[in-house]
Amino acid sequence: MKSIQVSAEIRSSFGKNAARQMRIHGRIPAVLYGQREAAVSLTVDPKDLLAILHSGAGYNTIFSLDVKNQGTTSVMLKEWQFHPVKETLLHADFLRIAMDNALQVSVPVLPVGVAKGVKDQGGIFEFVMRQLEVECLPVDIPDHITADISDLEIGSNLRVADLPVDPKLKVLSDSDLVVAHVVQPKEELEEAEEEAAPGLEEEEGPEVIGKGKPESDEEAGSE
Repeated sequence: MKSIQVSAEIRSSFGKNAARQMRIHGRIPAVLYGQREAAVSLTVDPKDLLAILHSGAGYNTIFSLDVKNQGTTSVMLKEWQFHPVKETLLHADFLRIAMDNALQVSVPVLPVGVAKGVKDQGGIFEFVMRQLEVECLPVDIPDHITADISDLEIGSNLRVADLPVDPKLKVLSDSDLVVAHVVQPKEELEEAEEEAAPGLEEEEGPEVIGKGKPESDEEAGSE
């Protein structure tokens, strides 16, 4: 696991104006908690956190938080808030991590290949489940879980039980949940239904087909 270190300082001023001044000077408020220890209010450079969020492991990255005059501790990002318009980072929460204690995390599922049902049969690929819930030691958290969709045909699906998961991971998501499938194009499906029931439209009238289908900025607002 690549070693990443983020520097932090103890926060000494509070309130809305203090938070605004902090952000003007390139810092944001943050909180460190977990492992039955007292919560600590901090300030950090948002650029360090953005680099982590945009990395391969993203929000599942385990890194060292070096608090000035307090030492270092292993943490991961637990919560973070972006400005709804400017999309700048406003606040972050760090969770203390014990490297010998298992964690429950969400791991991205990454589809690879081109489904046979799309390439050869003209079907439509639908990616249903993009995150897999697992439990494992911090050092064993993967960047993603690969899902090979090459053999999917129209009408077939890939389920959680079909995913190649490292034995070090305990899968918490239901094994029967559909991760991805290939469906027949809607136009062809409607044509097939019309051919199967000729004259139905004249007798019963036309069918009507219906279609269905940031956290509050407490830090910015309350300070």
